[in-house]
Amino acid sequence: MARKIIRRYLPSPHSLRNRRGLQFLGEVLHDPNLFHLNRHSVSVACFVGIFVAFLPIPMQMAVSALFALWLRCNLPIAVVLVWVSNPITMPAMLYGAYRLGRRILQVPPMPVSFELSWEWLTGEFALIWKPLLVGSVICGLVLGTLAYLTIQVLWRWHVVSSWRERQRKRAVAKAKKKQDHS
Repeated sequence: MARKIIRRYLPSPHSLRNRRGLQFLGEVLHDPNLFHLNRHSVSVACFVGIFVAFLPIPMQMAVSALFALWLRCNLPIAVVLVWVSNPITMPAMLYGAYRLGRRILQVPPMPVSFELSWEWLTGEFALIWKPLLVGSVICGLVLGTLAYLTIQVLWRWHVVSSWRERQRKRAVAKAKKKQDHS
């Protein structure tokens, strides 16, 4: 059932292959693993998407797509999950990553006043980039791994529960058939 829901919202492989902006990839997009919805492909895509979402870099969707192509996991899921970091959530994510990186590197807190200007980027950002990068990578690895394991466990649970339900239905049908013959 989850597979049907996911397929409803993801673009078809055919439509992605025929997009003019993706023609430069050529045969790379013809790898079926990039669009399969199986436990491995989806869980690796979740790891990739969450990991890249925490990186404080531009063009996260392109980076996520490159990782998905390299790891041969579900491309649309990896790209969509990057949007966990959006303009609403990104300040909190980056601040938490900075604080974690600051603690790990044992850097004393510095008062930083944010200003969207080139002077701020070249001046004050130079003071916080190391803790931000370390914290972002660690948050991405930990939460990406947690997403990977969660998908693995939930997928396995769903398969086992579906299998048990089918067994139960077969046993009921068999008992009913036996009862009808008696």
